[in-house]
Amino acid sequence: MKTAPASASPLVREIEEAASFLRARGVGTPEWGIVLGTGLGSLAGALEVKATVPYRDIPHFPVSTVESHAGEWVFGTLAGRPIVVLRGRAHYYEGYTMKQVTFPVRVLRALGASSLLLTGAAGGLNPGYTIGGLCAITDHVNLMGDNPLLGPNDESLGPRFPDMSEPYDRSLLALARRVAGEQGVALAQGVFVGVAGPNLETAAEYRFLRQLGADVISMSIVPETLVAVHGGMRVLAIVVVTDLCDPDRLEPVRIENVVAAAGRATPSLDRLMQGVVAFASRAAGA
Repeated sequence: MKTAPASASPLVREIEEAASFLRARGVGTPEWGIVLGTGLGSLAGALEVKATVPYRDIPHFPVSTVESHAGEWVFGTLAGRPIVVLRGRAHYYEGYTMKQVTFPVRVLRALGASSLLLTGAAGGLNPGYTIGGLCAITDHVNLMGDNPLLGPNDESLGPRFPDMSEPYDRSLLALARRVAGEQGVALAQGVFVGVAGPNLETAAEYRFLRQLGADVISMSIVPETLVAVHGGMRVLAIVVVTDLCDPDRLEPVRIENVVAAAGRATPSLDRLMQGVVAFASRAAGA
């Protein structure tokens, strides 16, 4: 079993302990990691599954307490390519630290994943968006009040000052647009704003965030993106608009409606993700 060197930081040792545990449970080397957010857990059913491991069994792994997050690490093949699907995520608002929230991304990288596809439910700030629509993230604003890269930096995980001029890989964004067009799936593009939660925002806050240039809002995505870019991974993020954040017509949001809206969009999102993985593999000469 591979172990981290004695000189490694505590975080690196924990990452390797988790990775070694997963290898021992039949998890191989993935090309992609795919994180499924609220109400979006069905993609794992499209895999040729080789190993399923509950989060609670993995050393140092955060366990989501949010409904509709199954909390499973699923390794298998999709479009003939080895991938890991994470059915659910932990959130900062659950009381986890940013390093805990992003720990699964660190483990994906340690196992060999070079690309990360993030999904989630999001509120639509852009008045042109509709419930159930898909939006590919082109950039983000971090208003979560914290950063998973704070503190001592371990150069084995990434540089001290990672560049964020292209947090969401442009070639993957172009590929997503191409696949969506071929499948007849409407795919908007927009700027994401990440907030800490767990409360939803006031009308005044939505108005302010829209003025900042944000199109969609949620309580995840940003920390995982920061850590993935820090580790040299390519990132593609696609969210489902599950509620509308119109400050002039603001209505109470019910979680069951959010989950239902995500569920209705899941077939289109699943087809899009499968298409992206398949096309990316062919483009790489696989």
